[in-house]
Amino acid sequence: MTFIKHILLFIILGISIVSAQVTFEAKLSKKKLGINERLRIDFVMNKDGDNFNPPNFENFTVIGPNQSIRTSWLNGKKSYTKTYSYFLTPKKRGKFTVTQATIEIEGETYKTLPVKIEVTAAVDKPTNPNDPNYVVSENIHLVTEISKTNPYLNEAITVVYKLYVSPNVRLSNLREIDNPRYNNFWSQNIAVKELKLQNGSYKGEDYHYVVVRKMVLYPQKTDKLELEPLSLSISVDVPTNRRDIFGGRVMQTVHKTIATLSRTITVKPLPENGKPDNFTGAVGDFSFKVSTTKNELKATEALQAKIEVSGKGNLKLFKLPVLTLPSSLEVYEPEHTEKVSTNLNGMQGKISDSYTIVPSFQGNYPIPSIAFSYFDLKTERYKTISSRELIINVTEGPTKSNLNAINSAISNTNKRKIIASEQFSSFKTKPNLVLINTKHFFKTKLFWAVLLMPFLAIPIAIFIRKKKGERDRDIVGMKFRKANKLARKYLSEAKKTLGNKESFYNALERALHNYLKAKLKMETSEFSKDKIQELLKVKKVDEAIIVEFNNVLQSCELARYTPFTNVEMQQDYDKAARVITTIDKQIK
Repeated sequence: MTFIKHILLFIILGISIVSAQVTFEAKLSKKKLGINERLRIDFVMNKDGDNFNPPNFENFTVIGPNQSIRTSWLNGKKSYTKTYSYFLTPKKRGKFTVTQATIEIEGETYKTLPVKIEVTAAVDKPTNPNDPNYVVSENIHLVTEISKTNPYLNEAITVVYKLYVSPNVRLSNLREIDNPRYNNFWSQNIAVKELKLQNGSYKGEDYHYVVVRKMVLYPQKTDKLELEPLSLSISVDVPTNRRDIFGGRVMQTVHKTIATLSRTITVKPLPENGKPDNFTGAVGDFSFKVSTTKNELKATEALQAKIEVSGKGNLKLFKLPVLTLPSSLEVYEPEHTEKVSTNLNGMQGKISDSYTIVPSFQGNYPIPSIAFSYFDLKTERYKTISSRELIINVTEGPTKSNLNAINSAISNTNKRKIIASEQFSSFKTKPNLVLINTKHFFKTKLFWAVLLMPFLAIPIAIFIRKKKGERDRDIVGMKFRKANKLARKYLSEAKKTLGNKESFYNALERALHNYLKAKLKMETSEFSKDKIQELLKVKKVDEAIIVEFNNVLQSCELARYTPFTNVEMQQDYDKAARVITTIDKQIK
């Protein structure tokens, strides 16, 4: 009997100890929600406490706290619960952790465990049975208007986001909190300068609306593509059931996050039937042309050939045709230019590739016809536009027959004999032996030379400084030296290739052109003897120097077709240096 009493005593003590334990925990209404939803978090304790410190809700907009206390008796036992409640609205998507809350109970500090919350993109039908903002949900609607839900690949579609507001409520604040990511679309935002309130209707009822955002999209992938929702944070003044002393309804400001519904766009592929081989993805309505800046010119002069596409469509999303020219024309890499504007009708404007062409021989050179193909959205068929053939007439310069004769003469000249190198080196009669026991440095000839060198350096430094002063006062000589330095700067590359005819004259011609570009502000396409002569005369350069400069340029041109010796190359280099130096002194 005594044993049973002891057991009962231990059970009663255990129950009392368990009932006396303090609990403090955080409870979530949901752990996963859309960015347009909100959740409730309760911090619950079974004993009263002081100095409650909530977590830092840095990724949420917070409403609260609301405090509640509940006391009940069950079977003669008292139950106590105290709760701090917060309503949280997420600011952005992601996975977040709500850190610990703390409170002091009976002199001890208690902490909750951290809780994790996942915020996803906006959901189509946010549900929250405890949401007090039912009026807002029924009177405000964010709508996505799409110009076409089944476009072709690379066809422009317009997306306009409108916020409809009932006349019963008043909008006081609006900002975007989650921007859609337009995956698989080329997108362009059309700026909305101001939120202008306009009259409209929503589901047959009168509403006010504002245009929040405008987008132009070009789908880059076929099949079904989803547009992510756009989410807004708004503050709205809504009427309540309460009235003031004059009988008017009392307004309440409600903060809410709203979002558009997810929309799906079905993108059709371009038809394979009738697709041209040169089709590069152009979709729209275009015109095409090929033009040149000159139809007649001299050899070594330059002209521009331009390939241009203009119109309405995906101008930035396809490649232009490539210009094919005869191999005897020197062609530089094209310069791409875009003059395109984008509005709610899509891209409009023109794009072009400009080629710089330099002919080397006399003759007529055709620029063959080029074809450009695109998909016409009006007829839903492919169209091909071909340019007309252009003829470039080169009137002056060497001919190909002369070049063939020169090459034949060069091939018949005697070749330089190659002498075999020595196979064996001679025996060395003087060995390089080093003494094992070296002499000390102190009191040697080198020691005395190093000791006296600073004293000898003083008169040398005075002499050098005196000569430098005389040199600086020589204004004419200084200008001459400056001109020589400039000539060496431009001719340094040519000097390195002396002996290699082709490389030398290419570098020499490039140096002369670069010098003219720097001094006369000329472009590559403007290089001609007449133009150079005209500009140098304007700059007050002597006629004889201008003739000599043109002679050097002519030597560079003739070097491509005739043999030159090392002596002649050295003479042309010296002549070029002298001409640049003289022009630099005379130019005004």
